[in-house]
Amino acid sequence: MPVHFSRAEMSARRVQAVAAMRRQGLDALALFKQESMYYLCGYDTFGFSLFQCLVMTADGKLTLLTRTPDLRQAQYTSDLQDIRCWVDREGVNPQAELKAILEEHGLSGGTLGIELDSYGLKARAWDELRAQLNEFCRWRDASALVDELRAVKSEDELKFVRRAAELADDAWDAGLELLAPGAFEGDILAAMQGAVFKGGGDYAGNEFIIGSGAGALLCRYFTGRRHLSPNDQLTLEFAGAYRRYHAALMQTAVIGHASNEQRAMHAACEEALNACINALKPGTSMGEVFDEHARVFDAAGYREHRMNACGYGMGAVYNPLWVDPPMFYHGNPRLVSAGNVFFLHMILMNSNSGQAMTLGTSVVVGESGAERLSRLPLTLTNVTG
Repeated sequence: MPVHFSRAEMSARRVQAVAAMRRQGLDALALFKQESMYYLCGYDTFGFSLFQCLVMTADGKLTLLTRTPDLRQAQYTSDLQDIRCWVDREGVNPQAELKAILEEHGLSGGTLGIELDSYGLKARAWDELRAQLNEFCRWRDASALVDELRAVKSEDELKFVRRAAELADDAWDAGLELLAPGAFEGDILAAMQGAVFKGGGDYAGNEFIIGSGAGALLCRYFTGRRHLSPNDQLTLEFAGAYRRYHAALMQTAVIGHASNEQRAMHAACEEALNACINALKPGTSMGEVFDEHARVFDAAGYREHRMNACGYGMGAVYNPLWVDPPMFYHGNPRLVSAGNVFFLHMILMNSNSGQAMTLGTSVVVGESGAERLSRLPLTLTNVTG
């Protein structure tokens, strides 16, 4: 079975989860985040688009309720022993089957923690599940319980993160070889994604973001490809992914003549990125790190062109986003810890001049500070040939 961690590590994760449950007075967890399932038992699927739930009781027992197409998926990718399937048919109510599992585990009248903040629990499904839970048990939101455990990476997890970072660098190198006037964005994307696959990596949690010309001012994927002009700008935001662990990079390359404004914007991005990296130490709040980003950009006159967040966590995540909580924004009191992995992105989008500049990298926090995971230089990429 391709469970990617030792039995000892998987057991330790469950022990930590049980301890967290007991601290919160929970008798069981109803887990709907695919990230939580992957973390606790290795179960790897995109089947969370339809109703499924992993139940974890306070004695560490795990029971998965899913559909038949994911039965063998769970058997192959996880160390689960108790897998139940609900059957597709008209009028089926898998929420009632989940309640029966909870009752079987003696949870009537108990306290159930639920991952409410999850793509795997749609509003209609929650309405139906809540109706089943009324007068059966107490429940409370436990969306952050496993997230808190996942935020601090083990040494084995960091090996996968570092491999993901290597794949991200390889992707950049593959795309850079094609950067030239007339280059087709589709060829650039194909080369970058192909480098990740050739290195044994995975699809990232969201699409690689690419935009040139006016599209370089966007930080979301959009459909439609173009050829680069003799004087152009190309924004790329992408991630290496390995065993679902991510390491993202971001950069705006200039094709042809780089204007004084673009050079000044890049200098501000590089200064802001280094200021954030230097501030990333255990015990520092995430709000303080953001404030370093804002301080540099605002002093350089870019207040109206910067973002109101400058990064977020990186980990083993699923579609639709590779974003893993928490996020860097003003006033965020969450403290940085050793073992955290973050993506820091410095983004300037000047809609008045039509100029864009970005610079982003992934870092791991150690006991004394942050380590940049990429081998790529932070200098401006300017393709003139």
